[in-house]
Amino acid sequence: MASREPLLNPVPISELRPTQMTVGLREVAEKRRRWQEYDAEKKAAFLGAHMIPALLGPKKRHYVIDHHHLSRALHEEGVKDVLVTVVADLHHLDKDAFWTVCDHKSWVHPYDHEGIRRDFADIPKSMSDLKDDPFRSLAGELRRSGGFAKDTTPFSEFLWADFLRRNIKGKRVEDDFSAALEKALSLAKSKDAGYLPGWCGPSKG
Repeated sequence: MASREPLLNPVPISELRPTQMTVGLREVAEKRRRWQEYDAEKKAAFLGAHMIPALLGPKKRHYVIDHHHLSRALHEEGVKDVLVTVVADLHHLDKDAFWTVCDHKSWVHPYDHEGIRRDFADIPKSMSDLKDDPFRSLAGELRRSGGFAKDTTPFSEFLWADFLRRNIKGKRVEDDFSAALEKALSLAKSKDAGYLPGWCGPSKG
């Protein structure tokens, strides 16, 4: 019976390896704000319920394949350990083979804060070293505002971030986030966004 249960291991957040290069720091700040509202009992329950999916990679390091924002937020809040569930054991592969498998399985997103693909070696070694991508924050807020539906496509919000990056000036996102979100909501309803995961269709009229 136990074989069907996920294998959960408490792992120090400081030892988790990212599989992407950026996060939206506004997203991280929002997760921190919510965490601060929890009492001790709710925090414990939250940590027990939110498993971090990871790959067991070379040198038996844990490579996170989802919840980078949550991991970063908890780390900044002083949480030492999180529960990790191992999705695949690839520790026997050398580093090049490991990243090749990750690439083919859509378990890695080696794109920088400008949306440019980089070498796997450029991926940060820790959650605290992930760079800010304001357009990833904009994409997250766009989804919460109903601009597009949550989708199982890997890194779907990064695809939206890249679309928004090509259509909204970065200065606008930094100087007036609300105005940038309004523009993003309009863009999300356009046919130009029709190829993106979770697209909800053009606005009528």
